[in-house]
Amino acid sequence: NGRRLTFKYDNDKGDFIRDEHGNLIEDPDGRPFRQWRDEIKSPQDIWDAIADAANMPGVTSAPKLQPIETRIVMLQSGFRAPMGVKVYGPTLEAIEAFGIELEHLLKQVPTIQPAAVFADRVVGKPYLEIDIDRERIARYGLRIADVQEVIEVAVGGKPLSMTVEGRERYPVRVRYLRELRDQPDTLGDILVPTHSGAQVPLRELATIEYRRGPQMIKSEDTFLVAYVLFDKVPGVAEVDVVHDAQRFLQDKIDSGELVVPAGVTYEFAGAYENQVRAAKRLSIVLPVSLVVIFLLIYFQFRKVSVTLMVFSGVFVAWGGGFLMLWLYAQPWFLDTSLLGTNLRDLFRIHQFDLSVAVWVGFLALFGIATDDGVIMATRIEQSMHEQKPETIEGIRACVVEGGRLRIRAAVMTSATTILALLPVLTSSGRGSDIMIPMAIPTFGGMTVASITWFVVPILYCWAAEWKLRLTHPGNHRVHSIQDKGDPQ
Repeated sequence: NGRRLTFKYDNDKGDFIRDEHGNLIEDPDGRPFRQWRDEIKSPQDIWDAIADAANMPGVTSAPKLQPIETRIVMLQSGFRAPMGVKVYGPTLEAIEAFGIELEHLLKQVPTIQPAAVFADRVVGKPYLEIDIDRERIARYGLRIADVQEVIEVAVGGKPLSMTVEGRERYPVRVRYLRELRDQPDTLGDILVPTHSGAQVPLRELATIEYRRGPQMIKSEDTFLVAYVLFDKVPGVAEVDVVHDAQRFLQDKIDSGELVVPAGVTYEFAGAYENQVRAAKRLSIVLPVSLVVIFLLIYFQFRKVSVTLMVFSGVFVAWGGGFLMLWLYAQPWFLDTSLLGTNLRDLFRIHQFDLSVAVWVGFLALFGIATDDGVIMATRIEQSMHEQKPETIEGIRACVVEGGRLRIRAAVMTSATTILALLPVLTSSGRGSDIMIPMAIPTFGGMTVASITWFVVPILYCWAAEWKLRLTHPGNHRVHSIQDKGDPQ
């Protein structure tokens, strides 16, 4: 029936009651049985437990990213983390050393998870290098190409023939056995033939040793680049984390604790750049959309005063959207159960930061927040045009009549919008992380904007009475409630 099962629970023992077979006993007044440990309350708790279990000395934790999210982040920023620092420089050693310094400093930023900070170890991979001595090979009448060809055949192998088996053909590759080419000492025993027929060991002609080299050479904008990855603590916006890190590093540079080497530069990158770009775009889109909405209302009524009254619903709805975002961040909001289901879990209530999805929700809210005001003002305008009242009492009667005739339509307009958003607010599948932030401002804004059912008629009545007092000073008396026959 869709309800969560509950089982008998012994409050004194703090455990569930079981039957003789060890099975749980269903009880409508009991508690739901959780197979998770008591300390596991959210997906973040699961990730923390995984990080603790996989903790190893000298190994840093990876940022919490899902596979698809990781691919998207990699396409956007180029590294597998929500945020990071790109270090540019002239040499691999310089960018690695400066990246390690940034790693130590970023761990001190309060809004950054210290375990997730990791700088690329650019120069740390062992390379087996064979330096051929030109003077030595000249004594035996050899050329560089002769020695390199022997090394190529002995170590890498070289196809010398082709075997045909029916319709299939396979190359015959010849090289030394693995145990004769896997160590510098054994490589030194490779025999290089000379023109005189003598066999000379490779160690007599070259120096063989391991040297540290780059694990990967990356470049951007013609500069060598290395990454310093990090992740934010839960409940903090990515833009705020980057700003905190930028201020922290700048303070260290100003105090002299961090010295940027010559030719080395750094910049922050990651998914937060989308928010920055969207903020710049929205700084243009939001005012333009508000102006367009204002003009559309003005073209309907052809009166600036009525347009302003109806347009006031936008600001009321705006405040309602922010109020709902604030309520979602409060731990006590909807912290109750209905039919055995916790409402906070049902509506996915947690803190939502200002993001592109939230601002898109506000844009949608602006377009529908004035619907109730337009409905009310249109009917009141019709009543005023039909009756043409010349007293304050007549104005109030027209306003009440117009509001009474349109209150049902206004309620249905708001109710259908609010009810239609409930499935979105309770969604939990793919795309819910985008749909819910978009729906929250619209839901909260339309809920609070319902007061425009009364605000618009009151403002209209007040403006009409004020205009009447200015144009007809003698026709603004109103009969009292106690004695309608005597003027006040």
